[in-house]
Amino acid sequence: MGRVIRDFFTQPTLVVAESLLGKILVHKPRKGFCYKGMIVETEAYLGNGDDACHASRKMTPRNSVMFRNPGTIYVYFTYGAHNLLNIVTEPEGTAGAVLIRAMEPVEGIELMKKNRKTDKVINLMNGPGKLTQAMEISLQQNGSSLHDTTLYLEEGTTIAGSRIETTPRVGISKSTDLLWRKYISGNPYVSKASPLPPTKKKRIVLES
Repeated sequence: MGRVIRDFFTQPTLVVAESLLGKILVHKPRKGFCYKGMIVETEAYLGNGDDACHASRKMTPRNSVMFRNPGTIYVYFTYGAHNLLNIVTEPEGTAGAVLIRAMEPVEGIELMKKNRKTDKVINLMNGPGKLTQAMEISLQQNGSSLHDTTLYLEEGTTIAGSRIETTPRVGISKSTDLLWRKYISGNPYVSKASPLPPTKKKRIVLES
């Protein structure tokens, strides 16, 4: 299975957020250890016009990685407990990234169970803080490139537009009108159901 090419991350952030669904995230933290998971849920964040984004006001030491080249790994620590994994998407100097919200375990599942201290496979990666713990992703990866480290993306399964749901993002209080969350419909590893009632949920299929 080939690696995702650099140009993939130069697409518009919302296109990347949707196109990441089905891709395989790989982490080989040390010899003999390999974790793999299929991305099933993402959220897009942009510095311009998105008050929920860390970089909506200005560059700071904490968010400066969001302004780097597309394909840069942005990991930040939140709630005093969780590392969250993002991939930078906008041109250098412009803030933008996609948060990896949930994944389906593919390889290294027994190691993931030990890392997460649970035997329930369904709970290994169904949340942004869970998946980083399961795959040993930490602040050490912050600022690295997906093309030059032991953490990288492989081509996986192409997800048809009819299987992709688009909803507001989860757990934010600003810019709640933006439908920038993408997930694979019916996948049991998605972190949460749609924040919108079923009758109001919208689907937007982007063309790359």
